[in-house]
Amino acid sequence: MNIALLIIIVIAIIIAIVSGLNSALSWLLWVAVIVGVIALIAFLFRVISGRNRV
Repeated sequence: MNIALLIIIVIAIIIAIVSGLNSALSWLLWVAVIVGVIALIAFLFRVISGRNRV
């Protein structure tokens, strides 16, 4: 997995945790979900395309 993709996933998880703790910033939960979905789509596209770099 690409290191940038891993960083995006970690940021999405951190944003989800922060937004879960603070109800006033609940919109961050939606941002985390969107970023997580984009990272998942990018990962699946890389796996399906078959371009695996070592």
